Amino acid sequence: MQFLLQQLKAKNRDNIKSLLRNRQVWVNGQIVSQFNHELLPGHQVMIKWERTAEGLPGREIRLVYEDEYIVVIYKQAGLLSIATGAEKEVTAYSLLSAYVKNQNPGNRIFVVHRLDRDTSGLMLFAKSTNVQSLLQRSWQTSISERTYVAVVNGKVEEPEGTIRSYLYESKSLIMHSTTDPGKGELAITHYRTLKAGKEYTLLEVSLETGKKNQIRVHMQDIGHGIAGDRKYGTGDNPLGRLALHASVLAFLHPITGKPMRFASKIPAAFLKLV
Repeated sequence: MQFLLQQLKAKNRDNIKSLLRNRQVWVNGQIVSQFNHELLPGHQVMIKWERTAEGLPGREIRLVYEDEYIVVIYKQAGLLSIATGAEKEVTAYSLLSAYVKNQNPGNRIFVVHRLDRDTSGLMLFAKSTNVQSLLQRSWQTSISERTYVAVVNGKVEEPEGTIRSYLYESKSLIMHSTTDPGKGELAITHYRTLKAGKEYTLLEVSLETGKKNQIRVHMQDIGHGIAGDRKYGTGDNPLGRLALHASVLAFLHPITGKPMRFASKIPAAFLKLV
C-alpha cells in the first residue's frame, strides 16, 4: 500500500484498494490483491488499467478505461448512446450508470458526446458535472483525434480528400448539406482510402468538426453513401448494420492534462466486405 500510494500520486487509499480488489495489480507477473503484500528490491509492479468490469454486459458495451474522473467505453452497433424523449429502452448511458452505481450508490456518470445508434466504437463519459463541463467547453482544443472507419458504396477513386459544407436539420429531423453559410453550420470531414474493392471502399474518416450525422451526410455528398445507411445511403444493407465505426479517440485528460489515446480494431466484417 505504501509503495502504491507513493507511485500513484493521484490515487487515494480507496482507489488503490479498488485496484487490488479488481485484480489489476501484478507483482512479478502474478496478480496481488492484498494491500500488505511484501515488496522486495527488484520486484516489478504493474498496474493493468484496462479490465473487464463486473456488472457490464460484454455484448453491448465494454469498459476500455476508467479512473476517478472519466470512463471510456466501446459501444456496439444498435445500442442508443442515451435515451431521447420518452424512450425507456436500454442505452449505453443506462448500462454504464448501473455499473458505477453498483460500485457506490452515490456515483453518477455524465454524457460528453454521442454516437449514432447504429455506429459502433469508442465513447467518453465524465464522472462529475465539473469534468463534463471542462470537456465540453474545451472540446475543440482538447480532442486531438476522432477517427472513424467506414465502408461506402462504390469505388472511391481519390486516395484522399476533404469535404466542406454547411449542415442544417429539417423539421423532419433529416440533416441537409449546403454551400450557403447562411443556412447551416460549417462541417469539415477528411477521408483517406484504406482499401477499395469492386463494390465497396473502406475509408478512414477524421472529423475536424462534430455535427449530427456529419460523416453520413458528407459521404452522401460525394456520391458514396455508407453501406447500410437507410437514411442517407442507397438502402443496401450487406452487413445488417451501418458500416461506420469510431475507431480512435484521443484527447487531453481534463484534470491531469495528460495525452490520452484509445484505439479499437476495424470490425472484421468491414474488411471482409472489401
